[in-house]
Amino acid sequence: MFTGIDEVDWASLGHAYGPADDVPALLRGLASDDPAERETALDGMYGTVHHQGDVYDSTLACIPFLLELVACPEVQDRGCVVELLASIGGIDLSGDDELQELDPEDEEFEDAANYAMAAAAVAAGADVFLALVGDGDREVRLAVPGALASLHGDPVRVLDLLRERLTVETDTEVRLALVEAVGRIALRYESLRDETAGWLSWLSGAAQDPALRLAALAQLARCAPGRLPEDVVRTVTALLAELRQTGPARRAGADGPGPGCPCGPGGGPAAAAGGPGRTPLNLPANAFNSANSWAASGVRDALGASHPVHPAQPAETADLRPAAPTLVGQPREPREEQRAGRGAAWADDLLRTLHGALDDRVDDRIALITAQLRSPDGAQRTDAVWMCGGLVRTWRGGYDEVVRLVGEQLHAPEPRLRAAAASWLEGLFALAGPATDDLAARVAEDPAPWATEWMGGRPGSAGALLALTRAGDARAVPALARALERPETDGRLLYAIPHLGEAGAALVPALRRRLGALPLDDDLGERSAPLLLALAGWRAVEALPEVLRVLRGAPAVRREWVLESALRAIAAFGPAAREAVADVRPLLDDPRAGTATAAARALWAVEGDAGAVLPRLRSLLLAPDAHDRRAAAWVLGAFGGSARAAAPELRACLTARDVWLRVDAAAALCRVTGDLGEALPVLLAAWRENRHTRIDVAECLAELGPAGRAAAEAEPLLRAELARTRRHNVSAGVSGDHDIHQDERLLELCRRVLDEPATEAPE
Repeated sequence: MFTGIDEVDWASLGHAYGPADDVPALLRGLASDDPAERETALDGMYGTVHHQGDVYDSTLACIPFLLELVACPEVQDRGCVVELLASIGGIDLSGDDELQELDPEDEEFEDAANYAMAAAAVAAGADVFLALVGDGDREVRLAVPGALASLHGDPVRVLDLLRERLTVETDTEVRLALVEAVGRIALRYESLRDETAGWLSWLSGAAQDPALRLAALAQLARCAPGRLPEDVVRTVTALLAELRQTGPARRAGADGPGPGCPCGPGGGPAAAAGGPGRTPLNLPANAFNSANSWAASGVRDALGASHPVHPAQPAETADLRPAAPTLVGQPREPREEQRAGRGAAWADDLLRTLHGALDDRVDDRIALITAQLRSPDGAQRTDAVWMCGGLVRTWRGGYDEVVRLVGEQLHAPEPRLRAAAASWLEGLFALAGPATDDLAARVAEDPAPWATEWMGGRPGSAGALLALTRAGDARAVPALARALERPETDGRLLYAIPHLGEAGAALVPALRRRLGALPLDDDLGERSAPLLLALAGWRAVEALPEVLRVLRGAPAVRREWVLESALRAIAAFGPAAREAVADVRPLLDDPRAGTATAAARALWAVEGDAGAVLPRLRSLLLAPDAHDRRAAAWVLGAFGGSARAAAPELRACLTARDVWLRVDAAAALCRVTGDLGEALPVLLAAWRENRHTRIDVAECLAELGPAGRAAAEAEPLLRAELARTRRHNVSAGVSGDHDIHQDERLLELCRRVLDEPATEAPE
């Protein structure tokens, strides 16, 4: 092993952090007898030669030695090396048209070439994985099916091998990995998809093992969702119930070969033709070997014929991996902790796959999650709560029953389940309505509901109180009053207070005390902003002394942030804040546009003299910076007809390159002139160009009322938005805890413009 490793000029090669002369030690570390050394070496490989998925010339040089490692049975933790190889060689650039057009002199061309060479090198050595599907190391058997499906160039051979292995494999999770790999091949190779989908469809109904049937349904949903059974939710629910009813040994292990797994060569769908009431599927002849008598009996067993059920065979128990403070080890620990003691923890992965594959079949997914939330198994309910996140954040739907059931989990005995439920409800705002009774009860029984919850040694949040506050429920007020007396309070909790509406006005004295006690130091901006926002919302002019203290004492660090927050509060107080004029007027000439525009807004609100501030705002509309012009446009819009003199400058902004400036200027022009005129085409064009502008556009249209030109010309776009099931602000890999709230706000505004009552979410 490692023949020729010292002949490679590693120092001339590179990785993420420079010369690769440290790579031989990492490769040798992967073969060490010391578990901690192996873990550290693996971490080093991911951190340098395969940093963030990149491929360097040193990565290419490692491939032959990594292939040697996985082929050597004396090496431990080879499953991790298989996964590393699969990651290095698994990047497919064939469908990326942009990369095909790169200039060979471009740096990205070299990167793409490295990916392509890595894929070719690993694929060339992928035959080594064929011999490992029956390896004695369980972790190897877990990793190899996916590697074969992703890397080997002969998918037909791999399919036959995977299905054959399924007839003799006894470990449940390995069997599931085999089925997943079959599904991956179906996704990669369209020519094999129909055959493979037929096999998965057959397996989902014929296998004795409910885990295998569930896995087959999940993969079928990925590659051929149209072939799912009509009653897929009922089927999955029944399989989950069956998994709960099986004993720990069966859940941890699997059926032995024969009756438990009538699949692969000798047990494929063609064999089912001999069973009662079955129609043979059109699969290759090698899907069934009539000489294989035990497989034939297995088919009869799967189809319900009289045959004794073989007892479950115990699963292999994998040695616990060493705890290591590495980039590879740390993310694994929470996952392992979460799964500790769960007999069928892999069911979570299968259900996630199924939910992801069902995608926009929202009703089916709601029904499935509802069934999961009613499960007597607390771990299964915890999984369901986390699965709610992706569903509700991405798709619009009727979620009242889901929310109600999640609310019930707040009283569960399992701390992790309670914390998961509260955490999910935080992001629902008004949609959390069906759970508010449970949230209020949870807050009432908690002696410190404002305190940060800890989940497995990691910080969470003051979930139940935050969710109740964001839902606008007055029952949150007493707990919030006590929280405001604490030295430290969750910032998100403070920012949520305005959602209470008038019910939160009782908190004004506590907010004043807290604001007045804040040190005027570098942290003032972060600490004062949510308090000032809440006081502005209630126009609590009695807090003017505390607000002026902040305004006058704004530190140099984040000074603009502090001043703008204080000025917004003064503007909200209106004429009653006349005492502040002497402090505000000098800020009108501040060189920073944010401060100057906020000062202009405050002066106009207090004095009502637009003429005194219009020259400064009109000059900012001519500034080169789009952000400065946006700030001025927004303030001018608040003046309404008093700012009509600024209409020419606003019109000039309608053709700006920045779409947000065009939207702000168009909305302001509507507000100062009272006429849509040139503004409506600009607003509707922005709606089409950038979906994130839609709330701003809809707010402007809603201000103009449901009748007239706005509703008529915007109606097709508004109705299309209301008919869409996907939320407007969904972005791949990016989410925020206000996303659902913002999307629901958009729907509300669309209905207001169309003069339609609130309706159930689209089917």
